[in-house]
Amino acid sequence: MTPRPFVIWPDRALRTPATPVMDITDDVRAIWDEMIVAMDTMPGVGLAAPQLGLDMALAVVDASNERGQAVRLANPEILHSSVEPRVHEEGSPNLPGVWAKVTRPRAVTVRFRNEHGQWDRRDFVGLWATSVQHQIDHLHGRMFFDRLTRVKRDMVLKKARKLQRG
Repeated sequence: MTPRPFVIWPDRALRTPATPVMDITDDVRAIWDEMIVAMDTMPGVGLAAPQLGLDMALAVVDASNERGQAVRLANPEILHSSVEPRVHEEGSPNLPGVWAKVTRPRAVTVRFRNEHGQWDRRDFVGLWATSVQHQIDHLHGRMFFDRLTRVKRDMVLKKARKLQRG
């Protein structure tokens, strides 16, 4: 399976909050499968549907060392965040070649619909927590650089424009 291409910043899909998914159908499961292939091809530790231009509140995360442990999330929401921060260098295939250190909570508890359509709740820690928060940001129309200071954000976007021009 060849996944659809990533939309490139500043595509509108990356700034539009995703539409909640009402039912977990075979079509939704197929999109999750496609997203996992795209995530593994990057390679990355997470992906949100808007990154592929899909207006659906779907995400996948897999921060395992061995891979094949992807968690499929529909309509995820953070219920609790730790006070302890974690800094991680983040990037996005939607803004190729650009990275920045982002500070987020080290652990989060997330509520979501799973692949069976049931509401589930899971604690994510470390890289898993960073990835799931990054994906939830995408589902709300936010990019990682939105979490930076204005000066750092401007530097990241300037570099991205330069890279896009070649």
